[in-house]
Amino acid sequence: MSRYLAFALALFAVTLAACNTIARAGEDLSKGGQAIANSAEKAR
Repeated sequence: MSRYLAFALALFAVTLAACNTIARAGEDLSKGGQAIANSAEKAR
C-alpha cells in the first residue's frame, strides 16, 4: 500500500509542477503578444 501512496504523491508533484510551468509559459506568450500588438499600433 505504501508503494501506491508514494507513486500517487510523486505523480501529484509532477502534475503540479507541470501545471505551474504551463501557466508561466502562457503568461510569457501573452506578454509577447501584447508587445507585438503595441508595436503594430505604434507603426500605424
